[in-house]
Amino acid sequence: MTQDDPVIAIKDLHKAYGSLEVLKGVDITARRGDVVSLIGSSGSGKSTLLRCCNLLEDSQQGEIRFKGEPVHWKGSGHDRRPADAKQVLRIRTNLSMVFQQFNLWAHMTILQNVMEAPVTVLGRDRAQVEEAARGYLDKVGIGDKCDAYPAQLSGGQQQRAAIARGLCMEPEALLFDEPTSALDPELEQEVVRVIKSLAEEGRTMLIVTHDMKMAADVSDHVVFLHKGRIEEEGAPDTLFGSPQTDRLRGFLSATAHA
Repeated sequence: MTQDDPVIAIKDLHKAYGSLEVLKGVDITARRGDVVSLIGSSGSGKSTLLRCCNLLEDSQQGEIRFKGEPVHWKGSGHDRRPADAKQVLRIRTNLSMVFQQFNLWAHMTILQNVMEAPVTVLGRDRAQVEEAARGYLDKVGIGDKCDAYPAQLSGGQQQRAAIARGLCMEPEALLFDEPTSALDPELEQEVVRVIKSLAEEGRTMLIVTHDMKMAADVSDHVVFLHKGRIEEEGAPDTLFGSPQTDRLRGFLSATAHA
């Protein structure tokens, strides 16, 4: 990777489920330290784009590059698949995904949840990982919950544990898929504070969110998706302050009154 290579670069990405086109030629770039938010109504393709980026979903056309390295494909159209399983694992472990529903293992303590992947997937030293995991749980404000189980935590605490788990992989970028949408407003603010602090540290992040205030506060760049295409994008001040298209104006008006 050269200094100029973006961490994530997606070009002309297409994704369909059968005859239903979900992404119709999308370009996204996130350079080191960029926070890019994806906004748009339900069904616009935001979460699918994130999952394609992390190779959890196969796309049918287009290029995905991670730190300048293109994903290698075999087959075409609906038969297109990544060609190199080792490359997929390497990219996935460098792009930590934080899901809407936390996805914590119920039978493990919070500390065990955070340690599991670095130890089993990356083969890191258990003692070093434990030290790092405790540090990340402190960082997200739940260092006192190491020995608790997920069911004993509030939704906001579980989501913060999920963020600590993502950080413990020491990723190049964090991918957030609606990280606050399952939470009550009060708990939502706990998670927003953590995401803001990560943005201030200069971490590279791609965030799918319905929270326009958070997108405005933490993003360097905001992308508005509509029916699988980028309708409008730009700096948050411009996008939220003077939207250029009727669709974005309508969307912002609807979310403001929601």
